[in-house]
Amino acid sequence: MRVLVVAEGKHERGGALENLLKRLGGDTATFEFDRVSSPEIHAFHGKGQGYFKRAVGWLLTAEKRGVDALVFLIDEDGQRDRVAQIGDAQDSPISQLSRAMGVAIRRFDAWMLADEAALTGVLGYQIGRQRDPENIRDPKAACASLLAESVASMTQTEMYARIANQVDIAVLSARCPSGFAPFAARVESAFG
Repeated sequence: MRVLVVAEGKHERGGALENLLKRLGGDTATFEFDRVSSPEIHAFHGKGQGYFKRAVGWLLTAEKRGVDALVFLIDEDGQRDRVAQIGDAQDSPISQLSRAMGVAIRRFDAWMLADEAALTGVLGYQIGRQRDPENIRDPKAACASLLAESVASMTQTEMYARIANQVDIAVLSARCPSGFAPFAARVESAFG
């Protein structure tokens, strides 16, 4: 199964999102990555708001590329209307291509803070439970701060990839119920 994965940041495309996708049922899939903001992609010209149009544009592009499924993930970044726009794109009848679209609340980085056991295992020191990940104003900075305290030598992108490999999916779903849980359900459905 060929899957086009479209996301915003380098941390998502640096292994973390792929590791999560493999653990959600895509362990035999072949992934191709691209950026949401790729200048080669033009937004769909029908009705709808900006992120809806961009997501549908990617859906049509994925069809043209001949992939079997599309995974599309953006950050909410405090703009709650993105959730509805991506939900509408997920449900759009414009294409029959299998898809899993989602919005990380507030940011993808919050998902890396959900499981203190995974954080402890990756960073090599005892880390307590982080407060509600989806309500942390700057989860990227929180992750950077935790990494700075570690004696482990890795980039933040590597940290995310390792956490995604170890995170308890049930814990992540429970602690990020607005962003990760619905996205995970869509991914599992897309992989059948």
